[in-house]
Amino acid sequence: MVSVTVYLNTRTSAEKESLHFMENLAGLLRVHVSQGIDLAIRDISSSDPYVVIKMGKQKLKTRVVKQSVNPKWNEDLTLAVADPNLPIKLTVYDKDMLLDDKMGEAVIDIGPFLEAVRMRLENLPDGTIIRKVIPNRQNYLVEESHIMLKDNKVVQDICVRLKKVECGEVELQLQWIDLPGSKGL
Repeated sequence: MVSVTVYLNTRTSAEKESLHFMENLAGLLRVHVSQGIDLAIRDISSSDPYVVIKMGKQKLKTRVVKQSVNPKWNEDLTLAVADPNLPIKLTVYDKDMLLDDKMGEAVIDIGPFLEAVRMRLENLPDGTIIRKVIPNRQNYLVEESHIMLKDNKVVQDICVRLKKVECGEVELQLQWIDLPGSKGL
């Protein structure tokens, strides 16, 4: 006679954490990293910049643009949003042989953007402004930012001023992507 033992709860803690994350997923946030403006020089006459964005445990980065203080990345990085209270942390680095140099950072509060997403506005004219976000001492905005409808999607164009550096700005756009079957916001 052969004995068979069945283990029903054999998932690792990482698998359980991942499953919990997926069950609580509200949607996706596409961050279009457009360009850097007047970034700091970290090499002899230029820099080799790239952007890292973090949200919780997620970390994504753009490609390196060689020898530019005004790089054009035009890359989409997509974050899975399970906790809408987490900000986006953006850091610009200069790629070097040994250790990459930090070229500034910014924190993006996505709260106002997600509030606009929760409104579930549809079938309004393209370009309808849902909300204006004004620069203040708590945010990193260079100028007023508009949360609007574009192609029936909620988007926000943002230009952030980098902190902990002598100069530099980064232009990006946020866009919300609903997932079929997700719990939503």
